[in-house]
Amino acid sequence: MVPVRMSRTGQGSNSAQLRHFNERIVLQALRRLGEASKADLARAAGLTNNSVGGIIRDLEALGLVRDIGKKREGQRGQPATMLTLDPAGAFAIGVRLDRVGIEVVRVDFGGRILARRGHDMVLPAPDVAVDLVTRDVESLLAEVPPAERVRLAGIGVAQPFNLGSWLRELELPSSSFKLWDDFDFAEALGRATGLTVFAENDGNAAAIAELFYGKGRQIDDFLYVFMGGAIGGGLVMAGDCVHGVTGNAGDIAMMPVPGSRLPSAPAPTRPFDVLLTRASLTALKRHLTWHGIEAESLAEVSEVLARRPRPKAVSEWIDDCVAALVPAFLSVVSLIDMPHIVIDADVDGGLLNELIDDLDRALEAASPESVRRPLFFRGSFGPEAGALGAATLPLFFNFSPRSSILTGAAGSIRETHHAAE
Repeated sequence: MVPVRMSRTGQGSNSAQLRHFNERIVLQALRRLGEASKADLARAAGLTNNSVGGIIRDLEALGLVRDIGKKREGQRGQPATMLTLDPAGAFAIGVRLDRVGIEVVRVDFGGRILARRGHDMVLPAPDVAVDLVTRDVESLLAEVPPAERVRLAGIGVAQPFNLGSWLRELELPSSSFKLWDDFDFAEALGRATGLTVFAENDGNAAAIAELFYGKGRQIDDFLYVFMGGAIGGGLVMAGDCVHGVTGNAGDIAMMPVPGSRLPSAPAPTRPFDVLLTRASLTALKRHLTWHGIEAESLAEVSEVLARRPRPKAVSEWIDDCVAALVPAFLSVVSLIDMPHIVIDADVDGGLLNELIDDLDRALEAASPESVRRPLFFRGSFGPEAGALGAATLPLFFNFSPRSSILTGAAGSIRETHHAAE
């Protein structure tokens, strides 16, 4: 299978790189507008009508853009031809590895999850996981007509880095996780499938999904925070995901915070605690257990959150969570002048709306003079963010206007290639 590419002969030249970049600018504009005429796209992309016309012809030939009919713009002239992205123009496979589960999905160019395979289990040994995911990938691809498989953009893998770390805080056994410390899952999966694999930290991957398909259609700069068994995130600046030296830029889980005052919280092993200990669903479940409320699964946690009146344990944890997030977010705003924060979670039950309201009030009270507090947004995908983020990696790499296209620099997403056997 050949991944969908936008490259052309002479890609090394400046003109080819600029053409490549402009194609993606037009795709981004169309993704944000939903539907648009060529004139709309020229205005949004800052290009001439002639340039956009040529780009649209190429994108239609590739099956990425389609004509959806005529629409009269104003009272004069001929009706404009309206265009939109074709969801069938490309697709990707996403693999989300979590410490307590594996999810494999097939996603179209419009960001819709078409099929999935899931395994609710503590992450097994690496070789077992590779075999399991390989079978899932083969099963999902078998559902695609052979003539359409050429549109596969690749496989995306999203997983927490340092899987063998912080097991005490997450209350997980160390036996199998230590095997993951030096194991390159993306490389092994590429060898097993013969396909191109794109790998990224799970927080960054979810942030990229939000950038490509969610709030990133309106804003170009935000801190993305995802609350699951752990808490993670990604940093989006100027419409691209900031990677960092080791891939952990924006991973706020390790930000130092004061120790929790909840009786259920483990005592810190250092002079400060880390955000992961206080602002995660593991911390919530631990506090519920301390109060005698059993809620192990995400469905059970959501049910507890939705109860009215809400158990006192939930309110206590939310207060402690907000108290930990406030200094973390103030640090982010002070360091990088971040105007927006997007928060998503594996559960709801009213949690996100309450967290955002409480955080907004707490930051208003705590922000130093002249520091403008960030605007909060609710994330777009909830429990789907991790798997969709994984599948978005190849689509983002192939179709987004990243600055590295113009500079020739390596992109932030790690890419592995393997010839099909």
